[in-house]
Amino acid sequence: MSHYSAFRLFREGLRGQKGWTPAWRMPAPKPEYDVIIIGGGGHGLATAYYLAKQHGIKRVAVLEKGWLGGGNTGRNTTAIRSNYFYPESAALYDFSVRLYEGLSRDLNYNVMFSQRGMMVTAHSEHDLEMATRQYNAMRINGIDAEMLTAAEVRARVPLLNFRADARHPIHGAVSQPRGGTGRHDAVAWGYARGADTRGVDIIQNCEVLGIQKEAGRATGVTTTRGDIRADRIGATVAGHSSVLAELAGFKLPIHSYALQAFVSEPIKPILDTVVLCPAFGTYVSQSDKGGIVFGGGLDRIPSYGQRGNMPVQEDVVGALVEMMPALAKVKLLRHWGGIVDVTPDSSPIIGPSGVEGLYLNCGWGTGGFKAIPAGGYMLAHLMATGQHHDLSRPFDLDRFTTGRLIDESAASGIAH
Repeated sequence: MSHYSAFRLFREGLRGQKGWTPAWRMPAPKPEYDVIIIGGGGHGLATAYYLAKQHGIKRVAVLEKGWLGGGNTGRNTTAIRSNYFYPESAALYDFSVRLYEGLSRDLNYNVMFSQRGMMVTAHSEHDLEMATRQYNAMRINGIDAEMLTAAEVRARVPLLNFRADARHPIHGAVSQPRGGTGRHDAVAWGYARGADTRGVDIIQNCEVLGIQKEAGRATGVTTTRGDIRADRIGATVAGHSSVLAELAGFKLPIHSYALQAFVSEPIKPILDTVVLCPAFGTYVSQSDKGGIVFGGGLDRIPSYGQRGNMPVQEDVVGALVEMMPALAKVKLLRHWGGIVDVTPDSSPIIGPSGVEGLYLNCGWGTGGFKAIPAGGYMLAHLMATGQHHDLSRPFDLDRFTTGRLIDESAASGIAH
């Protein structure tokens, strides 16, 4: 940073940032738009951005009941990867990784995508066989992958537990070098600024209370800031998808669960990749600020509570200490919970809702952040053209009646 830039930052701090302009406008809602997007998280903002950029549809309103990125976009561990088993999943998530790879340039906003790789460890001969199966599937699907021996894992992440008395000894791992992490708020802010620049109205503190319908077609929404009409409505509300569906008069095959995550006090750099240990159900990385960021599996009691609970906290923290004993004395800085919407096959729903004019982007479970660019791109394509993109077609709601499920939770052997 130059002396001038440092002085300007100091001066703006003293002035209360009066010399800086907002990154996006704060407009009042208009009575009518071409498209309404419900939900101002990553998927909603990305949808609005691609509607304007790719399809020239700019009379768009993003309605957010709180603040931008205040839901699951700001409540995750920021892992980005495409190490999936089924071709349909691999294609969708790798499309998202490819978009992430060019996203900072596309948005002219640094989303801090760090391709530090992701490693999934194997803790038995059976695990190693499944890891090899996963590796082969990834290579067949065109996804970058490496098989690592125990010695190679130890060389890359010496912090892992390689003691002779380890409860789950490490036999090897499968790695995706192009995986990594991003900055969650930067992704939201970058898409918000990009959408606003193209004419999209981003309206915060505007809760949707009802879906207006005429002759069975969705024609608008009732909000805390008045009624707003639109030709098409997109729903990108993550853990509250089933609540919004009820407002529109239908049910979704979704349950909502709390997913907890944690970050430690900042420490010196000790971990330069993302590590998932399925035997413990725990994954970990280190942020650019030095915090150890980690999480585990879902709390399988359906809930909208974002505070979490002690039994899950004990399980996840205990597993991390068993994975990396050297972290036992590191202090926790904070923990949080996000509300995720989970489908029967742990794969997303992208497509028409069954109510004409209302489209869905939901059911991402724990995989929502990594899929933000692809989810927004696919929903924008669907709403602009009325037709599925080739990558989104397998994830239509109709798969639950045809039986063509995409059960990555079982197939990948990793947390979704």
